[in-house]
Amino acid sequence: MAMVLVASATAFAGDSDALKAIKKAKTYADAAALLKSSQLANDEERAEAYNKLVDLAMEKVSAETGTIAQNQAAKQLGTGKEEAYDTLGLADAICNALTAAVECNKYDQMPNAKGKVKPQYDEKNAARLWPVRNHLVNIGQDMARKGDNAAILKYWGAFLDSDADPLFAAQDHETEKAYIGQVAYYAGRYAAEAKDMARAKKYLNIAMQDAEMKKDAQNFLFYVMRSSLQTKEDSLNYLNEMKQLYAQEPENDEILGNIYSMYEGMKDKEAMTQLLDNHLAKYPNSYIALANKGLMAMQDNKAEEGATWFRKAVAANPENAIVQTYLGICLNAQAAGTDDAAKRKALFEEAITAFDKAKQLDPNKAQVNWGYNRYQAYYNCYGADDPKTKDAELDAK
Repeated sequence: MAMVLVASATAFAGDSDALKAIKKAKTYADAAALLKSSQLANDEERAEAYNKLVDLAMEKVSAETGTIAQNQAAKQLGTGKEEAYDTLGLADAICNALTAAVECNKYDQMPNAKGKVKPQYDEKNAARLWPVRNHLVNIGQDMARKGDNAAILKYWGAFLDSDADPLFAAQDHETEKAYIGQVAYYAGRYAAEAKDMARAKKYLNIAMQDAEMKKDAQNFLFYVMRSSLQTKEDSLNYLNEMKQLYAQEPENDEILGNIYSMYEGMKDKEAMTQLLDNHLAKYPNSYIALANKGLMAMQDNKAEEGATWFRKAVAANPENAIVQTYLGICLNAQAAGTDDAAKRKALFEEAITAFDKAKQLDPNKAQVNWGYNRYQAYYNCYGADDPKTKDAELDAK
């Protein structure tokens, strides 16, 4: 009988004193402080305590969104003056509610004393929080205009982090697809600026799921990864990551270029050559591979071979001023090395075509200084007194 009484008392034990205090709290700050300093009895109490934090944070959210709704109605109907609302208070309350809801769900999904999972709060919290998350995107944009980078990262980060959380798995994510990639890309850039490389990588990887943002996000992700390299081990790990990506996307020239750059930094010429040759065997029109083959030949003072590769690169992508200039430089050198007058003139003429294209693409020489080499081609082809040479001389200065 005594054992039955003990069991009965345990089964019907009420809330712990710590949970009672949290449930009596009137503000989010008070409840959060109590939760932080309390020892709760079990996962069920922890879930209930965090749900209380969600309730308190949502009181602020409801008050501010209510004012926004009233303002919108007043504006549409022309019935009254719009009231001010607490923009940052709204954003912070949404962030607080999201954080508490995620923690609540973590404990809510734990098995109870009978070993069964019976969540109580997940559906309600997901339903009330999902619609208000978009305020974080808009308020983040306001912070961008004000130059408050920390606030941008906080609000856009909370929006992105919650998007992938299991709590919201059943919500409709379709409407966010139109802009989540852009939010993730810029959040990744702000995270990188804040030296938070883990978050930068996370957000840029989200951005890469958006077809329109993929290239920019991937390029910046590679930049972030390269800029954080400090040791030889870091470099090798980065190289291995690039190789894994290359295996998944073998036609991606940006990934190929990153692997090539790593080998170049390691001065592993054999690996550079093998990488490019293997790639060109499968993808003979790969612009990056062709251009880098030309650079390798150029660095070895093999002007004719360099010109051959650069011609192919230009055929693959004629809109790059740097490669057009390098083609012209190789042709100039090749022309200077031949005694055949007709061949010499033809090579200089071809060089002029390449340099003229470079000038058209990069008139201010922001990418590459084509000026003197172009003048040299005109000088050797037409002579010092030709008007075309005189014009080219002006650009050489």
